[in-house]
Amino acid sequence: MATDLLDLWDFSNPDESEHRLLAAMAGATPDDALVLQSQIARTYGLRRDFEHARKILSDFEPQVRSASTRCRAYYHLELGRSYASATHPPDSITPTNKELARSAYMQAFELAKDAGLDDLAIDALHMMTFVDASPEDQVEWNRKALACMVESRQPKAKMWAGSLLNNLGYSLHTLGRFEEAMEEFELALAAREEEGNLEKIRIARWMIAWTLRSLGKRHEALAIQLRLERECESAGRPDPYVYEELEQLYRQLNNHDRAEHYATKRKSLQQST
Repeated sequence: MATDLLDLWDFSNPDESEHRLLAAMAGATPDDALVLQSQIARTYGLRRDFEHARKILSDFEPQVRSASTRCRAYYHLELGRSYASATHPPDSITPTNKELARSAYMQAFELAKDAGLDDLAIDALHMMTFVDASPEDQVEWNRKALACMVESRQPKAKMWAGSLLNNLGYSLHTLGRFEEAMEEFELALAAREEEGNLEKIRIARWMIAWTLRSLGKRHEALAIQLRLERECESAGRPDPYVYEELEQLYRQLNNHDRAEHYATKRKSLQQST
């Protein structure tokens, strides 16, 4: 595409993203227009209007049948996201929707892999963690996605490193495999530092501190969370999750005054947003 799709996206603002994607339709090639429509459908998924997302996909599905492999991979990827994704309430991912999502994601993966579209293949694999959502299954799907990333030489595929390592670490942490989780979170931090996104770097450090607390290394965890508190407040973006961890840490260290201090800060911030 003449414009990178990521330049059109603000995942925290799907309304604005839709406007950008619609504007990019002007002068787009037929293939690019289909890809852009698939991303417009995604904006509705992020707004939890899954029926509208599927309506958009259904409307241009006849054109997709004779379109490029890339268009078909995008179509199936977004169709899968309309049935099972991070924005779906858990009770909406019914057994039927799981199987519809599984079929769509696997079709997207096969199409993308065969066409050498490694970033889309990785995306499809990582979305399978919302279909097979037990931590054990999530570990396996994340490892498959990581293997695909490691094998790839494509820069867009390598951009998945931080997210995949973080997701794998989270699933391992959920299973109580804290030492293994720490290894993945440290690799995720290195990947985020290479990217240079300060917000993502702070999240990676939070994950490490969270795991240190789970390992009983409370003073090490405390030092990281206090640093994050200073950085987030200096950036004008105080983080309730940092306050929550500080509250937990101080309670475990029997400093109930400081624990209550951070409980108050957390509640105040949550009420103001």
